Amino acid sequence: MTSEAPFTPIRFTGGKLALLDQTRLPAEEVWLDCPDVETVADAIRRLAVRGAPAIGVAAAWGLVVAVNGEPGADESTLTRRFDAAWQLLAGTRPTAVNLRWALDQGRRVWQQAVPNGTHAARTALAEWAARVQAEDLAANQRMGEHGATLFAAGDRALTHCNAGALATAGYGTAIGVLTSAWNAGRLAKVWVDETRPLLQGARLTAWELGRLGIPYRLITDSSAGSLIARGEVDRIVVGADRIAANGDTANKIGTYPLAVLAARHQIPFYVAAPLSTVDLSTPNGASIPIEERRPDEVTGLGGNRTAPDDAHALNLAFDVTPAELITSIITEAGVLKPPYELSLSRAVAGAAARQAE
Repeated sequence: MTSEAPFTPIRFTGGKLALLDQTRLPAEEVWLDCPDVETVADAIRRLAVRGAPAIGVAAAWGLVVAVNGEPGADESTLTRRFDAAWQLLAGTRPTAVNLRWALDQGRRVWQQAVPNGTHAARTALAEWAARVQAEDLAANQRMGEHGATLFAAGDRALTHCNAGALATAGYGTAIGVLTSAWNAGRLAKVWVDETRPLLQGARLTAWELGRLGIPYRLITDSSAGSLIARGEVDRIVVGADRIAANGDTANKIGTYPLAVLAARHQIPFYVAAPLSTVDLSTPNGASIPIEERRPDEVTGLGGNRTAPDDAHALNLAFDVTPAELITSIITEAGVLKPPYELSLSRAVAGAAARQAE
């Protein structure tokens, strides 16, 4: 990005939360003021804020907004507000594990701090949310450094959906890896899937890469196979909304076919995600809940209906890529290799131990 400070779609300044409304990009940059947790929940639900890490950070600040709403409230009233906010936020997006990860952390912080009084509890919660945001940004930057080592000069990468600064606290996961590879002189250009039906690639990833000055070309999702077959793709890098204990990964619908194509043509397929996206309590991909969104996102485009009036649509938001199709999982702890049951558990345990120090 052009400014010295890392770009972030989430701002909390002067006790007020603002979220970049990603439904308005790239036409206009509009920031949503979030005076209450209901506004935060609505922003997450309708994809004004999106991307697993960004959802987690926004939810953390949503809890802060909820308990700051009544300055004079007593401990029991504030705890009821906290619990109601927790439930509301938890129900917004079922697949992205960072949401529940952040909410569970926030609950522990609140429960430990509230016996010390409401002021101490509010302060502790706000300090925790700020750490969540700062740690996600730092993790993404480390992830980019690790991922860049997998690239060679002249590489042409393909990415799907948007896993950039817009989907995180800043810098991005998959786009962060591509940014670091570009800065290291190891990336020639990026093929950007448009990502139907909501066009996150066309609207958001293209917008980010343009701001970063990284060469890219936008393609229809169905063009990826032809480009790969013609030898015009050297690597595929995607993000993740949840990684199961065995390495099976849920990401934006259309990711699984890319992994199959990569295996067929023997090109590396990488998943870039922070360890907060790893859910060791989910054994495999079959156990990941897959969100189904409104049919009208498929039957129309830009508010205009494109299908017949009597057409019915299925709108799965995510698919699952089996672990055996994933070459490496790039995290802030390093580049993880199969068997993922072992490498993921070790990385998560190591991160927990460092946090406890």
